[in-house]
Amino acid sequence: MIQFSLSKKRYETWLRKALGSDFVAADLAEKNRVIEESTFVFLRGTYWRWAELAFEIVPDLASGPSVLAVGDIHLENFGTWRDADGRLVWGINDFDEAATMSYGLDLVRLATSAALADATSKPDLGSICDAIMEGYRSGLAAPAPVVLDRDWAWLRDKVVVPDVVRQKFWKKIEQRKIEPAPPRFMKALRAAMPEPRLAFDTARRVAGTGSLGRPRWIGVADWRGAPVVREAKAALRSAWTIAHGTPAEPLRIMEVAAGKFRAPDPWYRLVGNIIARRLSPNNRKIEAATIDVKLHGHRMLKAMGFELANIHAGTRGAGVAIGKDLKARQAGWLVAAAEKAAAATRADYKSFRKM
Repeated sequence: MIQFSLSKKRYETWLRKALGSDFVAADLAEKNRVIEESTFVFLRGTYWRWAELAFEIVPDLASGPSVLAVGDIHLENFGTWRDADGRLVWGINDFDEAATMSYGLDLVRLATSAALADATSKPDLGSICDAIMEGYRSGLAAPAPVVLDRDWAWLRDKVVVPDVVRQKFWKKIEQRKIEPAPPRFMKALRAAMPEPRLAFDTARRVAGTGSLGRPRWIGVADWRGAPVVREAKAALRSAWTIAHGTPAEPLRIMEVAAGKFRAPDPWYRLVGNIIARRLSPNNRKIEAATIDVKLHGHRMLKAMGFELANIHAGTRGAGVAIGKDLKARQAGWLVAAAEKAAAATRADYKSFRKM
């Protein structure tokens, strides 16, 4: 196993080279500060390491059916958006690391993130995995987007955006430091605006964890009575393809975001190698520290498993193949795999804090 310090240095060297003059050194320094907060945040910010060690930790998953997977799945990779018909939709909302891999890896990473999220008590990993798998099996049997306008009332109540959160969003926008974005980011932001030739200003944005170091820009315009905000972020090849030597695989971001069993965000798009999306205070992103969301609750984890199945079922024939593979696996396989992955993450986190 490669030492964490060497792995980190190698990835950051690749990141600098891949981004060139777009690399944001200050953001990478911020990332090193942020991921020191906890093992959960560390897991979020080090997907390249997960991709590198995955089959060392759970080698038996290498033979599982391959799907177009999320890759960097975790508790905080869920939120809401409005689809093309204006319906409120909940689900996975970040596909930066999407790639073809064994379906089981997404399940293990989601369960591992739940195991690491609560630092105040020892979570019941068996119950966590049972909830995720219950939802996942339901999703494989009958995949469907999680549309909240009529159904899923309990979840709809959880994602209502409080006024204080809305106010905080607009306060940050108002405090932006205006500066011109590079031409290709300007082009992506212009294409993402709700109307052609709309005047807007731009500013840098610092957000996320795993993607810190990549440039992000926002465009803010006044449109028909109120401001609108768009974000443009550099897209890079998935760390999975780096770790497993598949450089020819193209970016799969839009393919998975607009999958067969999704009600996609019409403002989420790939413009060249830039991800553009609408930012709104009305879109609620789940945060592990938000107590009222109860991320360890059975229904929430079940919903996450269901949505993950929606993603995997978008790969032709995946439902049947995964069903057969799951039947062949021993009871408790996900618990055992998540325990190993959590232990490996804690060991890397300990190494990182000593650096």
